Amino acid sequence: MILEAILGLPSVRVIDVIDIVIVAGLVYSLYRMIKGTNVMLIFWALVVLLVAWRVADALGMRLLGAILSAVTSVGLIALVVIFQPEIRRFLLFVGTKTQIDQSWGQRLQFWRRNIQKKGVNYEAYINACMHMSQSKTGALIIFRRQNEVEELVATGERINAPAGSALIETIFFKNSPLHDGAMIVRGNEILAARCILPVTSRLDIDPNLGLRHRSAIGVTEQLDVLSVIVSEETGAISYAVGGEIHNNISPVELRQALEKYGC
Repeated sequence: MILEAILGLPSVRVIDVIDIVIVAGLVYSLYRMIKGTNVMLIFWALVVLLVAWRVADALGMRLLGAILSAVTSVGLIALVVIFQPEIRRFLLFVGTKTQIDQSWGQRLQFWRRNIQKKGVNYEAYINACMHMSQSKTGALIIFRRQNEVEELVATGERINAPAGSALIETIFFKNSPLHDGAMIVRGNEILAARCILPVTSRLDIDPNLGLRHRSAIGVTEQLDVLSVIVSEETGAISYAVGGEIHNNISPVELRQALEKYGC
């Protein structure tokens, strides 16, 4: 209080600090989602228009101010239309991170899934990826985490079969009718194959990465899943989670990723 009286500074409450931290966190989350995409360019264009409008208004430039005012007056609707995918991704992110079960039945189901997760046989997936890496067989496996993935399953062929190394390799065999597309798995079960995934629109991704890798990144931007990729060109194994890809990993790193992020 004495320091505030001497320096003439406004009092800062604890709630003000919390407010600043929350807003900073939201802004940073939004920045991470639009970083490296065309949306970033649109965002800066809108900022320039807003600044230009305020400058024109301050200088008394009536005609330019009226035009810019008309443009910014519909800015909210334009933002909703332009940023629709990013808004959806942000809401999914918030919903996933703050998901609260509303009944004891849902809580018991959540605990049961965590117990089942400990019994997942990751060896089948690791062995299949190692064999496909050696033979340079392209593969894309999506591991369900918290979100439901029925919308992805509906785009492919439902299988509902126990996961086994031989079955996984057979599905991704280049002459198999199911090899093209993604495999969706949950625990020790293969839910579907030949599924279609959303492709990321980011521009800061290695241009050498093909559609399989871009799809693996895109689905993790929209859903809480883990993507494991085997390159058809190099045989390298990679995984993507949270919109970030980790390239050329070893079998040990694959196991660590599955145990940390897997279904």
